[in-house]
Amino acid sequence: MLAALVVVYVTVIGLWPLARLFLTAFAPGDEGQVLGLMRDTLDSRATGRALWNTLEAGGGSVLISVLLGVALALLIGALNLRARVAMTFLILSPLLVPSQIMALAWIELLGSSSPILGPLGLAPEGTNPLYSGGGIAFLMGIEHMPLVFIATRAALTSIPNDLVEAARIAGARNAAILMRVILPLCLPAIAAGGTLAFAAAIGNFGVPALLGIPGRYSMLTTLIYQRLNGFGPSVMGQVAVLALILVAMAGVALALRAVVMRLAVPVPGGRSFARFDAGRARGPIEAGLWIFLAVTMVLPILALLGTALSPALGVDLSFSTVTLGNFAETLGNGTIRRALMNSLWLSFAAAAISMIVAVPFVWLSHVARLRSMRVMDVLADLPFIVPGTVLALAMILVFLPPLPGIGSIYGTPMILLVAYLARFLPLVLRPVAATATQAEPALDEAARIFNAPTWARITLIFAPMVTPAALAGAVLVVMTAINELTLSSLLWSSGSETVGVMIFSLQYEGNSTSAAALSTVSLLLVFALVVVADRFGRHAPDALPWR
Repeated sequence: MLAALVVVYVTVIGLWPLARLFLTAFAPGDEGQVLGLMRDTLDSRATGRALWNTLEAGGGSVLISVLLGVALALLIGALNLRARVAMTFLILSPLLVPSQIMALAWIELLGSSSPILGPLGLAPEGTNPLYSGGGIAFLMGIEHMPLVFIATRAALTSIPNDLVEAARIAGARNAAILMRVILPLCLPAIAAGGTLAFAAAIGNFGVPALLGIPGRYSMLTTLIYQRLNGFGPSVMGQVAVLALILVAMAGVALALRAVVMRLAVPVPGGRSFARFDAGRARGPIEAGLWIFLAVTMVLPILALLGTALSPALGVDLSFSTVTLGNFAETLGNGTIRRALMNSLWLSFAAAAISMIVAVPFVWLSHVARLRSMRVMDVLADLPFIVPGTVLALAMILVFLPPLPGIGSIYGTPMILLVAYLARFLPLVLRPVAATATQAEPALDEAARIFNAPTWARITLIFAPMVTPAALAGAVLVVMTAINELTLSSLLWSSGSETVGVMIFSLQYEGNSTSAAALSTVSLLLVFALVVVADRFGRHAPDALPWR
């Protein structure tokens, strides 16, 4: 019965909507021709242009992500640098900063009214250079760089010391060992991280929305948003085809990743190699790293804060002009306060329900080892793997018509909650599953021998073991959902606004100072949650990316 409830839950909130969406894309055309809807959409010039721009910006961003991620991973992971923990946290900070806030921070940094570059006389004149395909690729490259960094860093830690020592005995110097032994062994992980970065780039909405719409650089995610926002549910068939294109592109990237990992040469186990001594170069390397991290990770946030503290755009920031008026005006706005409350209760509700579902779900799949649950464990990742825009369209398609006994939940906060539950369940499932695989199976076996009922085995034995991992995953859900934009941009309505939607709307309306103030408040909430997650994550280090 418990397994049946889990199957129904996962199917209703995620699998059923996605299946309906994909079937809609294969509908006949207006005159009944087979696959007519798909052919008409693919023949559209707007579709071709958006598809090319998506490939172009996505490919460019992957190149940037790979170059930066590999370089940073080799420097941090292979050299005996100081303050590596602080450096690693800054490198991974794009995972913590929401996409739209990162885009807004860079817009403020490189804008003509930049509070950082303006006083130095370095602010560009005219149109912001980020409002272009190159700007989108650059920013998405930085945002997804941690995916390549994490994959490469993990590969570095698995390289045994014996290989490095053998190379040294053969007379190889550190540079040769790095280039001819270590780097080739990391290539499969680098390729895997690059394909993940590409899959993330083509599904990104926040950066293309804030940079591409003003710059008239259409991508598939923004084309879906503009079509649905302009024509409503009447174009659902067309946007379903666009969504299918996104899923196909992401599927090819993930399949390529699986092939690369399968073809990788297995590395023998053993103690990890000791980091190389950088010698006299350590000081300059550390200085260069800190400068790079300050420019790419810290300066944009300072520019965002500077804009939030400025009385108006174009006014030089000084002690005499600093004001908290933007914060007072923003937080005094009733709609924004409602958006904050909506985001808080939706994110905490999604986290709590996901925790309640994840614990018995993982017990059924990893402890009881039911085959059906192991299949559902894989399928539960689908709403997280597909681009958020695709999942939002699926939710509209299924929950726009009235449901028996409930009515339509479209236009209410409930459709946002269902979408969050489907999207973020894997953030709790994966940490709990990782802890379950490391748990001692004899405890559950002993309870089973003494005829303990299922509820007792789950609540009294299994749940206490995985609670730290479940809590860490739940905090990750809150951190991600509280500023979510991709789902919310298509599912929100009057009365169910969210923080991500309000930041996007304020910037879109030209109210940059209020958008910066709300973004700053949102970042403070995120970093407070980081502290909480880190405390729980000490007992489940695999649950948090920076651990």
